[in-house]
Amino acid sequence: MITNNLQAFEASAAFAQQMDNADSLAHFKNEFIFPKTATGENVLYFCGNSLGLQPKATKNYINEELDKWGNLAVEGHFNSDKPWKYYHKLSQPILAAMMGAMPDEVIPMNNLTVNLHLMLVSFYRPQPNRYKIIVEAGAFPSDQYAFESQVRFHGYDPDAAIIELFPRPGERTLHTEDIIARIEEEGDSVALVCMGGINYLTGQVFDMGQITQAAHKVGAFVGFDLAHAAGNIPLNLHDWGTDFAVWCTYKYMNSGPGSVAGAFVHEKHATDTTLPRFAGWWGYEESTRFLMKKGFIPMKGAAGWQLANQNILSNAAHQASLDIFSRTSMLELRAKSELLTGYLEYLINQVTTLGIQIITPSYARGAQLSMVVDSGKEFFNYLMDNGVIGDWREPDVIRLAPAPLYCSFADVYRCFEIIQAYKC
Repeated sequence: MITNNLQAFEASAAFAQQMDNADSLAHFKNEFIFPKTATGENVLYFCGNSLGLQPKATKNYINEELDKWGNLAVEGHFNSDKPWKYYHKLSQPILAAMMGAMPDEVIPMNNLTVNLHLMLVSFYRPQPNRYKIIVEAGAFPSDQYAFESQVRFHGYDPDAAIIELFPRPGERTLHTEDIIARIEEEGDSVALVCMGGINYLTGQVFDMGQITQAAHKVGAFVGFDLAHAAGNIPLNLHDWGTDFAVWCTYKYMNSGPGSVAGAFVHEKHATDTTLPRFAGWWGYEESTRFLMKKGFIPMKGAAGWQLANQNILSNAAHQASLDIFSRTSMLELRAKSELLTGYLEYLINQVTTLGIQIITPSYARGAQLSMVVDSGKEFFNYLMDNGVIGDWREPDVIRLAPAPLYCSFADVYRCFEIIQAYKC
């Protein structure tokens, strides 16, 4: 493949096909189910940042567990090739590779917001002189509500305790140096820095390593909501020293609507029983869990934050997708993603009649371009009517996300042709 050099791209179907012919990951597209247009063609699906496509194997993975339930009933927990009691362990090595973590540091469980609350119980521990949470302004609403409710639970005023980071006047994205400066300015009043790894609206990737370092320097814990980063960009949570992270799996990880989420807890906290937590029996030490004794003894690592036994059908759908990820790497996916998104940017910039403004910074993005268009919702509806599936975010943002597992360069070029044909 060519490098991500805008000067090397060409606005032609032949060039797009040339890129697809050279793509070593192109075969993965055949492993996903695409919705159809009214004429029976595959849609151009650029909405993996909201809900990933279904792998063709997902139905078989779920049916395998349904058959096990039918044939073994309760014994499926213990006496099968993949016992339900240990089913979540299938995913840990793959998740660890995707998150830049150790297997004991990651766990599939619950949904994202539940996991965020569980992590806040442990890592937001406000004191009279250290009680603030630093977040990016415009964080995803569930994060905002979680922070607000946790702050109130501890008896603090959200307006005083939650410090929002706003872009500079006239800009839509944040500068890393401004984030660091604000952390340093708030200093030892900061209890927690908790941001999205990628901002859902603008698509900006934050420098999680530098943010972690700055937060720890002032004595604060740090965590990330990786909803738009998991399965999208390479992560290095262990080496960054991030205290915790949470994510959903139904976006770039293609695990199904509302599927099981995940959490990371750094190994430095793995055996820290002084951390407060809301405990449940599935987080209890595995070797003695079924003795049903009083007095909570947590499992080592992220598994110690589990509450209840795993949702097996959801985990099966999750595993179907993870097994696809296990056959490549985040570095390979990222290399293709940069080319796909770079090509989409290049082509959109050829369109000079629609007043399209790309607001996702080219130096810090994943597989998403967020853009503002003069004709706004009308233009978005036109794309949808013509088989381009993206999404609209109020008040004025269209998001297009060419996910590298199932999007092609031909898809991107066809999207460009449809954009070009729009009549204001």
